[in-house]
Amino acid sequence: MERDGVQLAVEETGSPDGMPIVLLHGLTATRRYVVMGSKALERADSRVIAYDARGHGRSSPAPSYRYADLAEDLLAVMDTLGVERAVLAGASMGAHTLLRVALAEPRRVAGIVAITPAFDPDVPPDLDRWDTLAHGLRRDGIEGFIAAYHVEEEVPEAWVDTVRTVLRQRMAQHVDLSAVADALQEVPRSQPFASLEELHALDMPTVVVGSRDEADPGHPLAIAEAYSAAIPRARLVIEEPGRSPLAWQGGQLSRVIAELAAEAG
Repeated sequence: MERDGVQLAVEETGSPDGMPIVLLHGLTATRRYVVMGSKALERADSRVIAYDARGHGRSSPAPSYRYADLAEDLLAVMDTLGVERAVLAGASMGAHTLLRVALAEPRRVAGIVAITPAFDPDVPPDLDRWDTLAHGLRRDGIEGFIAAYHVEEEVPEAWVDTVRTVLRQRMAQHVDLSAVADALQEVPRSQPFASLEELHALDMPTVVVGSRDEADPGHPLAIAEAYSAAIPRARLVIEEPGRSPLAWQGGQLSRVIAELAAEAG
């Protein structure tokens, strides 16, 4: 589908009569990397809608990658597919995008699954890090991005090989790496909302999926806890100690989304 000259690669699966669930991926990921290929939501007779954000995957580059644009894209996808109201499940950038939509258009949102949020309105983002990742990607492609990521400094030794493998796999899904580099620099310079206090206004069933900091320090557990505390009807779920993050377990994450969809329905 197209919105304002930007082509968005959209995929719809599952039951056309089921509860609509829209999946939104994170920065540098694609629509494959929300429930990691799990088909549990389709087996639960949900109507599953997933799309590549502008500049990602098979969607086209865009002149802007701010949260205002990402939110309008989400609403456009819903409008194009005739979805008046849906459960929104998004990871990181996708979580921030859906929260912006829920604040602006609450009647369109039946429920929220905010997976590993990372935006803290009270702490300036580390723009040097995002710029370094973007420059590495532009200069040396996927391997330049991975080198700039400094995986061995970010995660415990036991997770290093896994994280490198996942990074290579998901970056290989992009048609235009220069567009991803643009998004790397612009998305962190944008704010989905101004303060956590704004989240007090949300009045729909909500799950916040956190991850323990050992394996996923880029999405601090403290931020997930803060979001869960700020949203009145939210509950927090995280993986058991010693397990891989729930956000990396597609089947388990799908069950969390399906339970929330059943509650919202």
